[in-house]
Amino acid sequence: MLKLFNYVVNKKIDVVVVTYKDRLTRFGFEYLEYFFNQFDVKIEVVYGEEPKDAYQELVEDLLAIITSFAGKLYGMRSHRKKKLVQGFKKLLEEVEKND
Repeated sequence: MLKLFNYVVNKKIDVVVVTYKDRLTRFGFEYLEYFFNQFDVKIEVVYGEEPKDAYQELVEDLLAIITSFAGKLYGMRSHRKKKLVQGFKKLLEEVEKND
C-alpha cells in the first residue's frame, strides 16, 4: 500500500484498477478515492457490487473486523484464527435464522 501511495504522490500512475473494492481496502474506500483524486488518479473497479441492505453491510463489516483482529492476534494462517472466524460466521447464521 505504501508503494501505491508513493506512485500516486509522485504521479507515476493515473489509474488504479482493482477487481473489487475490498481488494484495495476493507474499510474507508471513499477516503482512498478522495486521496487519489487529489493527485488526479482514478480508481476503476472491474466488478461492481450488488446493492446491499444495511444489515448485510453490517454483517460483512463485522466479519471483516473479526477476521482482521483474529489475524493480528493469532496470525493470518493460524488454525485458531480460522476457528474463531468460523465460529463467528456460525453465530451470525444463527442470529439470522432467529430474526
